[in-house]
Amino acid sequence: MKVLVTEKLSDRGLAILTAASGLTVDVKTGLSPEALQEAIGAYDGLVVRSATKVTKAVIERA
Repeated sequence: MKVLVTEKLSDRGLAILTAASGLTVDVKTGLSPEALQEAIGAYDGLVVRSATKVTKAVIERA
């Protein structure tokens, strides 16, 4: 399962994700809305905080 992290997480939070069995974690911060829409289709999960806006268009591309 591939997970995209689009914002800064604490080292501990990122360590928990990367230690999870079966997860591949990619961290790509600062994505534009267009870049997020293009990238999201390759992932099974998305981790955001408050800066990344998950729009209808992003969900439709997931």
